Amino acid sequence: QVQLVESGGGLVQAGGSLRLSCAASGGTFSNYGMGWFRQAPGKEREFVAAISGGGGRTDYADSVKGRFTISRDNAKNTLYLQMNSLKPEDTAVYRCAATDKPLSRWYLLYNYRGRGTQVTVSS
Repeated sequence: QVQLVESGGGLVQAGGSLRLSCAASGGTFSNYGMGWFRQAPGKEREFVAAISGGGGRTDYADSVKGRFTISRDNAKNTLYLQMNSLKPEDTAVYRCAATDKPLSRWYLLYNYRGRGTQVTVSS
């Protein structure tokens, strides 16, 4: 059983930056592909980014490509999401998730999920 706990969310002005972290425990972290998803009030959950177990492959939603960077430190069992040039439309609850399947944008393929951290971007 893998436990995931996100941190690093908060309130930031448009154009600013935040770095989210996701601490994992209870499993061999490098065995899992990891993803970030977000959900804004009244909207469907949205894929943000994903990274393979070894970190060699990444995938990004078009809406964040060039602004967000996903990375991981397998020695620290931690996943990161560096978010730059934030926009009000990035406001959402961000949740990390782990999958033992090939890298995917489909939330239901992720076996384990954290509770999320709120990111609010003011205009």
